[in-house]
Amino acid sequence: MMLISDAFVRNRCASLPWALLVGRVAAMADWEDVRGIVAELPEVTESTTRGNLFWRVRGKGFVWERPLRAKDRAELGADAPEGPILGARTESLHVKDALIASEPEIYFTITHFDGYSAVLVRLDVIGADELRELIVEAWLAKAPPRLAREYADAHLPDDH
Repeated sequence: MMLISDAFVRNRCASLPWALLVGRVAAMADWEDVRGIVAELPEVTESTTRGNLFWRVRGKGFVWERPLRAKDRAELGADAPEGPILGARTESLHVKDALIASEPEIYFTITHFDGYSAVLVRLDVIGADELRELIVEAWLAKAPPRLAREYADAHLPDDH
């Protein structure tokens, strides 16, 4: 079995989603997957903002559709992804930075979100389990403390 180096793959296959190239099976998530996950969370409402999907818990947004605008594409240049983009709240700026540093092929940001605890996510490369975890964490970050605690007690492992 021949192993291909990361550098070779990055140089030769830049147009392919990175997750497909490193042994990860891409989930090719879509908005119905997002809807299915948020439907399992308490007190979530779906609406649209500027024609894009937006989900809230008790009026506080936690995940949303966030297509790149012309300014965003200019800022990102050749690194601008083509597929669907999900915006997701994070617990803190540290969590946002950690996600981007750990998997830049999935998570990224733009200057519009500087100082804002939210990350942008490439739906076409994130795995189903990771998408679920991200959405639940975003919901927990915005849900009222009592509601979040009740959900965590009922649905999450004790080490959460």
